[in-house]
Amino acid sequence: MPRSSLRLHLPLSLATALVLYACTTVPDTGRRSLNFIPNAELNEMGLAKFERMKSRKRISHNPTQTAALNRVAQRLKGHVPIQNAHWEFVLFENNTPNAFALPGGKVGVNTGIFKVARTDAQLAAVVGHELAHVVAGHSGEEMSVGMVSSAVVAGIGLLLGDDDIASVAATTGAGAVAGLGMLRFSRRQELEADKLGALYMARAGYDPRESIKLWQNFAAASESDRTVEFLSTHPLDSTRIAALEAHMPRALSEYRS
Repeated sequence: MPRSSLRLHLPLSLATALVLYACTTVPDTGRRSLNFIPNAELNEMGLAKFERMKSRKRISHNPTQTAALNRVAQRLKGHVPIQNAHWEFVLFENNTPNAFALPGGKVGVNTGIFKVARTDAQLAAVVGHELAHVVAGHSGEEMSVGMVSSAVVAGIGLLLGDDDIASVAATTGAGAVAGLGMLRFSRRQELEADKLGALYMARAGYDPRESIKLWQNFAAASESDRTVEFLSTHPLDSTRIAALEAHMPRALSEYRS
């Protein structure tokens, strides 16, 4: 085998093997995903990160908002297929309307989310979305895909060498394409989490149509729909609304008020 082919063969063979043998299936969607990071390792990372965040961020004790979060969390927990979860829901003092969930069942919600989540059902859409990221293994998948992309770009660099400007430009271009691919991949994860979150809230007795109203509230409160979608990690609000509207018949089929 020529030396240049051998240099390319090793990283690409590793990438191919990972793609073939490290696939998992996302519950409720049936999508096959690449994820070779063990759940135990992800949970440990999530717990460590959550503890750091609690030590550095200001925790809110707003009684009304805390009660709403606890009320919604209690209803959702029984309908979210997360194995061996060590549930913890914390309200952080932050005006940015945002929330997150970490592997292992650790959930953080900013007080600012109540500017757009105006009902329990809309808050359930927020929390359900974040829990969906954990169920679908998006963190591990993102890490896995990033490692494979890096291996592919490294393989191209090894094949071309670094002796001339054209080779450097080709490798840089491959890296840029991979970066845009990761952004598109992230947007797909967000849309998947929206759909799964709508299913979870419906199963918990919340009207899933409130998830559409939530994103309409987001759109009214922000300028996000004026950004360029392909350069963003998140879909435009209008894209999310359209995807949820298309998904609504399935979500409503599981809704029991």
